[in-house]
Amino acid sequence: MKKFAIAGLGFLLSASLSGMAFAADQSVTGTLEDSFCFVTMGAHGAGHKKCAAECAKKGIPVALVEKGTDKIYVLLPAKNDSALPDDVISKMEDEVTVTGIEFSKGGVTYITVKSLK
Repeated sequence: MKKFAIAGLGFLLSASLSGMAFAADQSVTGTLEDSFCFVTMGAHGAGHKKCAAECAKKGIPVALVEKGTDKIYVLLPAKNDSALPDDVISKMEDEVTVTGIEFSKGGVTYITVKSLK
């Protein structure tokens, strides 16, 4: 009986780790916002485009506000030690579709930017 429990635990652990290694891309459509102005002042829209782009250039985290919901994703580059793609900054305040891998940690949802349309 003990062998079955250990084998079962090993199987569950390996299955969960393999699921992390093969995370599938997903696409989310929404508006790119600079997180500071959007969250603290509610600033967004075409009149805020220049400010949002400047904030993103300075390193303020870029948020993707999912269309039709109030869900916010923090954008991450596709790989470590790199910046977000330039087309993210040029499309601040625009509706886009981001494709990448979603992560959640500590109540915050992130998505990597593998492609942007």
